[in-house]
Amino acid sequence: MYSTSDSPTPQTGQATGALVEFCTAHHNVDAGTVFHIGRTADLDLDDNPYLHRRCLSVHFTDGLWWLSNTGTRLPVTVSAVQSGFQALLVPGTRLPLIFGTTTVILTAGPTTYEFAIHTDKPACPPIGTPTDRGDTTIGTPVLTTSQLALIVALAEPLLAREGTGASAIPSSAHAAARLGWPLTTFNRKLDNVCDKFARVGVRGLHGGPGRLATNRRVRLVEFAVASRLVTKTDLCLIAAHYGQTTTGEHPIPHRRDPHPAGHHSPAPVGTRACTPPFRRDPS
Repeated sequence: MYSTSDSPTPQTGQATGALVEFCTAHHNVDAGTVFHIGRTADLDLDDNPYLHRRCLSVHFTDGLWWLSNTGTRLPVTVSAVQSGFQALLVPGTRLPLIFGTTTVILTAGPTTYEFAIHTDKPACPPIGTPTDRGDTTIGTPVLTTSQLALIVALAEPLLAREGTGASAIPSSAHAAARLGWPLTTFNRKLDNVCDKFARVGVRGLHGGPGRLATNRRVRLVEFAVASRLVTKTDLCLIAAHYGQTTTGEHPIPHRRDPHPAGHHSPAPVGTRACTPPFRRDPS
C-alpha cells in the first residue's frame, strides 16, 4: 500500500487504457486522466447517502495503473482470483493494478457494490500448477465427493463473490440446511474432514488440552479457498449432493489446478445487490 496524501499526477507512459466494468456499463479510462468512482463521480455507483461523492479513483502513474481510496471512512476489498490475491484498501492508500482483471467490492451502509477493472499486459501472471513436487511436500488429503460438497457449502459465500471475507462463512446449521443434511450428519462429516486435514499438518482444525477449535470452519474454508481445493466451478456440488447422506462413495483423485497459467475466466460483472449476512455460531 502507498500513501495518497499527495494527489497523483497522471503520466501517459505507454499505457493503452483501462476499462471499468459495473453492471452492464463499461467506462474506458485514458492514461492521461483520473477516473473517479463514487456517488457523484465519473462512475456514479448509486445515490446512496452512505457513499462518498468520490471514494475511489483509477489513474496511471509511474508506469502503472493504480486504484486509490480517496475517501475518509470506507475500506474496499480488492481481489484477483487468478493470482490468489486479496487485500483491504483503506482510505488514504493506493494499490497497483497489475493483475489484468481486478475485482473491487465496496460496502456503504446496507448495500454492497462490485465492479471490475481491466488493464492490459498484467505484470503478475496467473498462478499455475506446481510441477516439482518433492518427497517431503505435504499434499491435499483424499476426500470423498460428499466431503468436498461440505467444504463447498461452507465456502459458498466466498466462492460466489470474490473478495468476500471470512465473516460471511455460514454456521454449521445453515450449511447443513443448504445440503439438506441433518445437523448431526453434517457435524460428523465435518469432524472427519477436519481430522483428515489435521493429519496432513493444517493447524487450527482440532482442539487440544486447554484449547478449543472454535474457529475450525473458518480455518478449513480459508485453507480450501487459498489452496484452490474448491473454486467457483464446484458450487454445483451443493445441488448434486442435496439430501444425500450415504457414506458408500469413492474418494476423488487429487484435483488439478482449475486455473492453469494462461487461462482467463470471464470477467466478473458488477452487481448492486447486497449479499445477505450469514449468522455465525460459536462452534
